[in-house]
Amino acid sequence: MRVLHLAIAASFLAGAAAAECGEGRLELRGDWGTARFRVEIADTPQERAVGLMHREHMASSAGMLFIYEHPQRVSFWMENTLIPLDMVFMDASGTVQRIHQNAVPLDRTPIPGGNDIQYVLEVNGGMTDTLGITIGSEMRHPGVNQDIAVWPCE
Repeated sequence: MRVLHLAIAASFLAGAAAAECGEGRLELRGDWGTARFRVEIADTPQERAVGLMHREHMASSAGMLFIYEHPQRVSFWMENTLIPLDMVFMDASGTVQRIHQNAVPLDRTPIPGGNDIQYVLEVNGGMTDTLGITIGSEMRHPGVNQDIAVWPCE
């Protein structure tokens, strides 16, 4: 199992070097390395309310990026969500402020993201641990205000 996790991590790292900035692509970097995800965007109240509900699986390199109009206090739950998820909470600059690992499917317990959160990335449960993603990691995505992004698109 550890070998599988290392192989997944290596594929994320290898693919990240060739990434271009685009709405369907998101990159994270830190002392641990770099990872790239194919993301769906949830940037309207209706899309954010549905999120990844009712899905039975998600590719290991996929995720959903929730974009809010401005930094705010956010909280998630897993009602009607069938797969475990990691949630990566980021501020307006794209800096990771909090990570919640392995949210329990179908659980209605609130998962607070904190204050001043503008972006939330949901990926498969355990993926942040597998890749080593940490608080302080930086996101690159065109949905981040490029004037304040810690890792702007080039």
